[in-house]
Amino acid sequence: MQHLTRRQFVQGAISAPLIMRSSSWAAAKTKRLPLAFSTLGCPAWDWRRILEEAAKQGYAALELRGIQAEMDLSKAAQFTGAKLKESLQDLAALDLIISDLGASANLHEPDAKKRANQMDEAKRFIDLAAQLKARYVRVFPNALVKGEEKAVTIARIVAGLRELGDHAKGSNVEVIVESHGEFTNAPLLSEIIVSAKHPNVAFLWDAHHTCVAGEKPETTWQALKKYVRHTHLKDSVAETGKLDAQGQPARRYVLTGKGSVPVRETVNVLVRGGYKGYYCLEWEKRWHPEIEDPEVAFPHYAQTMREYLTAAGVRAA
Repeated sequence: MQHLTRRQFVQGAISAPLIMRSSSWAAAKTKRLPLAFSTLGCPAWDWRRILEEAAKQGYAALELRGIQAEMDLSKAAQFTGAKLKESLQDLAALDLIISDLGASANLHEPDAKKRANQMDEAKRFIDLAAQLKARYVRVFPNALVKGEEKAVTIARIVAGLRELGDHAKGSNVEVIVESHGEFTNAPLLSEIIVSAKHPNVAFLWDAHHTCVAGEKPETTWQALKKYVRHTHLKDSVAETGKLDAQGQPARRYVLTGKGSVPVRETVNVLVRGGYKGYYCLEWEKRWHPEIEDPEVAFPHYAQTMREYLTAAGVRAA
């Protein structure tokens, strides 16, 4: 079999299926910056397109949050049965990894039946992450339940984190709770993570949410740096006169560096602090179809982040 270069692959030189499954074709090792994007930003792309674009644009990792119409990754064709092994080969061929799986589980949910469904999803994602060699599974704390004592809601979230952390034992997977919903400040996030006190529970810092809530990047980092494993970065501008679902001033997502969110400052804080994870673009195209297409947003983010990271002293590895 002819040896194919990474360039030939991503330029579409192969007419066979995505991966030439042969021991004669080793994965192309290239130096890349620690960049990732979430598949939330490319809901129309199939598995092949996702991998091709990631490799072509110099990304090192992928965060999986749905593939096309399937949001439950444990049911996605690419990760079911014999296809799972093929998908791992696809990733290896382009020297890509899966940084994490984005579960939709909400740990604040008070209804017993709904909560059971949320926990079941998170556990299935943990099991799949172990098979995919993905290090993390994201879950949400999300909301303080109306009419319920704050301490009761937090205790429920903490219990959920501990249960999921126990489920992840021995799998090399950690559960990472995201700054999201009403949990967008360091004191509240610290309370649930510290209270969980579990070796398999850590933090996904969505810096957009904490910054928009009024917290400076350095403040969040200093409070939670011990727990930060992964990041979500994106930019936005305020939409005058509009409110979001939580009754807060609405935001419109814009290309990185074009808005008012201190993305570059956040990057500098992370680099100075010795952060070793991925700088992941969470471009919410699935939920906001009016924003720029991934064909525009993904390469723009990669180029902008190269500038930010290089200026901060980070080199491709």
